[in-house]
Amino acid sequence: MAEIKFTKMHGLGNDFMVVDGISQRFDPAAAPIAAWADRHWGIGFDQLLLVEASPLPEAEFRYRIFNTDGSEVEQCGNGARCFARFVREKGLSRHDHIKVLTAKGLIVLHLTADGLVTVDMGEPRLAAAEIPFVPAPGEAADALLHEVALGEETVRLACVSMGNPHAVLPVADVDGAPVADWGARLERHPQFPERVNVGFMQVLDAHHIRLRVFERSVGETQACGSGSCAAVVAGIRLGLLERNGEVKVSLPGGDLRIEWAANNHVLMTGPAATVFEGTVTY
Repeated sequence: MAEIKFTKMHGLGNDFMVVDGISQRFDPAAAPIAAWADRHWGIGFDQLLLVEASPLPEAEFRYRIFNTDGSEVEQCGNGARCFARFVREKGLSRHDHIKVLTAKGLIVLHLTADGLVTVDMGEPRLAAAEIPFVPAPGEAADALLHEVALGEETVRLACVSMGNPHAVLPVADVDGAPVADWGARLERHPQFPERVNVGFMQVLDAHHIRLRVFERSVGETQACGSGSCAAVVAGIRLGLLERNGEVKVSLPGGDLRIEWAANNHVLMTGPAATVFEGTVTY
C-alpha cells in the first residue's frame, strides 16, 4: 500500500489532480487513475499531472500528463499553468520563469505580477505528418482546410499540433455545434493515427473567438489551453483572425489570451487555482 499526497487544481474549470513525484515516490502505471478520476466515486478530474525531476540540466522539472483512462499524452496548456503555480506554492521552485520538459520538448512557464500564468507553448506544427494526419488521396498535405468524411457527411477542418494533435472546425455558432457527436467520431477517425483533440471555433471578430473542445479520452472540457492555441493559429492562417496582438478565446470555463508572436511561438495567458488538497491510498 502507498499513501500519496495530491492537490486538486483547475484552469478555467479544466481540472487536475497534481502529484509531486519529487518529494514522494509515485508510480503512475500502478495507480488507479480511472477510479480517482471518477466524479461520483473518486476525486474527479480531467487529467492527472505529475511533477518529476528533469533528466536534462536545462529544465527544472519534467511535466507528465495522464488522461482519465491512464493513457499518457504529450501536452496540456491549462495543466501547464497549474503546474507552474503548484511548484511555486509547494516551494519546489523560486523562479518566475520555469522551464519544464514535456514529452514533446521544452516549454517555458512565466508567473506574472497579476497572478496569471503565461505559457510559451512553442511553435505550432502545421505539416500533416507532424500532426499526425493522413490526407485523403489527391488532397494536398499542406492544405489550409482538409475534408474528412463522417459517414454521409463531410466536415472541413484545419490541422495544428501544439505538441499534441488538434483539428479545428470553424462553425457559425458553437452553441449549436455537434460537439459530442462529431468530436467523438473525429477523435478516433482513421485519418488521425494518434487520435485528435477537436475544437469548434466561432469567430466573433478579428481578436475574439468562442471555442468548445472535445479532448482525446476525456470528452468535452470546460477549457483547453493547447486547443485555444491551435484554434487561434488556425484562425490566423485562414484569414479569420489578425496576428498583431492577442486574441481572446472565450471557453465555457472562462477566457484565455493567446498571441502568435513574431518569433513564431504561441503564448497563452490565463489563471490557475488550487481547489483542495488530500491524500489517497492505493
